[in-house]
This record gives sequence, C-alpha cells and structure tokens, in this order.
Amino acid sequence: MKVLFDTNVVLDILMKRAPHAEAAIPLLVLVEQKKLDGLLGATTVTTIHYLAHKSLGSTAARKHLRTLLSLFDVAPITWDILSDALNLNFTDFEDAVLHEAARHAGAEGIVTRDLKGFSKSKLRVYSPLELIKTVEGQVIPGGG
Repeated sequence: MKVLFDTNVVLDILMKRAPHAEAAIPLLVLVEQKKLDGLLGATTVTTIHYLAHKSLGSTAARKHLRTLLSLFDVAPITWDILSDALNLNFTDFEDAVLHEAARHAGAEGIVTRDLKGFSKSKLRVYSPLELIKTVEGQVIPGGG
C-alpha cells in the first residue's frame, strides 16, 4: 500500500513529539520493513531540511535527509499538481498540494493527524493509528 506521509506526521517521528510520536513511530518501522510504501511530498523534504538545518546544522540535516530518502519515495510538485491543488476546495493550500502530489504519484491514501484538513480528499485518509491497524489487517470499528 502506497501512502503519503503528511509533514507533521514525519516531524512527529523525527522529533519524537509527544503524544503523537507514540502512534507515528511504528509507521516508520512498517516502511523500513517494506510492509508500507511510504511517500513524502517534495515540500515535506524541504521543510524537514530547513528545520533540521536550523536546529542541528547542515551536516546533520543532510544525514537525516539521506536516511529519509533511503526509506521513502518522493512525490514531485509540478505545475499540474499546483494547478490541480488550486482547484480543490481545501482550506489549507499546503494540504491541497500534498493531496494532489499523492494522487498524481499513485498513492492509495494519506496519513495525517489533520483529518479535518483532508475531509474533502479523493484519497483515503488515515490517522497514524488507523493506518497501523489497517496494515496489520485489524478492523477498526468506527475508524480512527
């Protein structure tokens, strides 16, 4: 299953942000084990580099990005994706861009903590816990 990771889910993992990391870190394990095909938006990669560079320095930021890029594919951001995102009725343009990048890259879903922000998604939207349970084959009554 190919799923795009929203920027905050990736930051939850990398920064071990409580309480969100508890649900998000097992997703990284699933990607490492190839049980989940992880996808990052190109804008997520640039955001992570910016934040890591500011807090850890250039060398460490590049090291962390190389690790991420060894695990995840990257959904490009193109003119078509930006144009399609403008035509969506999303409240947040960044969410619309990630959605369209995922859709154009053939993702089956998006994993995010911001389920409301993706309420108009054409793709399946998962909370981190819901995605873990889905990949592990568990049924989730009532979602989330």
